[in-house]
Amino acid sequence: MSNDRVVRPRRSFIFSPGLKPEMFPKALASGADIVCVELEDGIAPKDKHVARARAMALFAEPQPDDGVERIVRINCLREQFGIADVQAILATDTPPPALMLPKVRTPDEIRLLDALLTERGHPTRLHIIIETNAGLEAVHDIARASSRIDALFFGGVDMAAELRCKNAYEPLLYARSRVVHAAASAGLDVIDVPYLDLEDPAGMRREAELVRDLGFGGKGSIHPKQIAILNEVFTPSAAEIARARRVIQAFAEADTGLVVIDGKLIEKPVLRDMHRILAIAERIG
Repeated sequence: MSNDRVVRPRRSFIFSPGLKPEMFPKALASGADIVCVELEDGIAPKDKHVARARAMALFAEPQPDDGVERIVRINCLREQFGIADVQAILATDTPPPALMLPKVRTPDEIRLLDALLTERGHPTRLHIIIETNAGLEAVHDIARASSRIDALFFGGVDMAAELRCKNAYEPLLYARSRVVHAAASAGLDVIDVPYLDLEDPAGMRREAELVRDLGFGGKGSIHPKQIAILNEVFTPSAAEIARARRVIQAFAEADTGLVVIDGKLIEKPVLRDMHRILAIAERIG
């Protein structure tokens, strides 16, 4: 697998139930940067096989290049439903572009799936949810387990239950920070858990701003009406976009790993963030 990850905006995401494929176009039109077809928590066990078949059918036809990233959240690889999901993906000639893996505990889970996808010849990318105590402990190794990984997602609800703490910003600050650290070390995007109170947009905005300042590049939503606020919070300002263009141009013209702009030394690792800012600028036109 190539180690050149595509830089793209991931300011917001929304789930679309695999059981109801008719909702997929509405989710794609919601304004979210990522639409995730749901096969895990949002699907009852009795409906898993139907949702799986319908989700696979969505990708039987080529998807338009509309700027929306498409992902399928499969079930945990340590459960029979997760194994069945993987078997269905390996059996199709038109796999989803990316998979979201829940409840990851060890890097071995990622390596195994990577090997199976490679053997099958599928280019499918991976997005990893860190929502278990074991996953949090191993997050640095998990982040480096495969060059297919594009992003780490922080799962606050399950994490709070595992850590026996309140599902709020302050009690989960250490866990969030550890996931951000691992993502940054591996050059991955990092995306935060949805805000669950639909009637508190001010609270969601406040939490989104806090996680943005911590290093997150986006946050999940549970309803389309949350997406506009999230996109606004995680969209860089005009000044930040202009600076990103200057930094990228300066490095293109320089023959070194660092440049000086406005009297400040800038080193090459910041380039990925600059390209992400320009990717968001292109997305918003």
